Amino acid sequence: MFRKVKKRHSNSSSQSSEISTKSKSVDSSLGGLSRSSTVASLDTDSTRSSGNSLLSETCAEFRVKYVGAIESLPYDMCQTLHKPLDLINYIDTAQQDGKLPFVPGDVEMVLGVSKHGVKIASVDQCDVLHRHPLYLIMRMLCYDDGMGSGKNLLALKTTDAEQTVCSIWVYQCHNAEQAQTICKALSAFFDCVLTSEKS
Repeated sequence: MFRKVKKRHSNSSSQSSEISTKSKSVDSSLGGLSRSSTVASLDTDSTRSSGNSLLSETCAEFRVKYVGAIESLPYDMCQTLHKPLDLINYIDTAQQDGKLPFVPGDVEMVLGVSKHGVKIASVDQCDVLHRHPLYLIMRMLCYDDGMGSGKNLLALKTTDAEQTVCSIWVYQCHNAEQAQTICKALSAFFDCVLTSEKS
């Protein structure tokens, strides 16, 4: 369904900003692609602030492009991709090995974030392409794609209900601000669910 795009290598540095309270600068040098960045990250296993107001069921929607996915990874192996830098390095390596393209196809999609999770649909909303239930999302992070275009990648690590496998889904956002807004929106829905469960 999605066309394959030719690989491109880049040596440009990238920057994005941290959403959580801890901001850490990371450096990775991998196959000619160097990255010095601060990563916006949402880890669903960590404690989150519940300072957000209770959200309605309204879905926040964003225009993105689908880069690709690495599906059905062994769960134990996916546990080693816990830190943002580890996940970024894994995606970089997958791109260089041809398992993921460097750039997405031309088709824009709508990424919806709600209390149910993340839904990727066609712009006309006629076709739902991916669904990522909230309780199956392990981590979401955004970072500069390193291509010098100002675009940001949004990586989503998910598992299955039995926690036997996990998958990595990669989407391209228009810019860092949009990617961070998506992470913040998802974080707010997590906080909303946690608050509901505690009450």
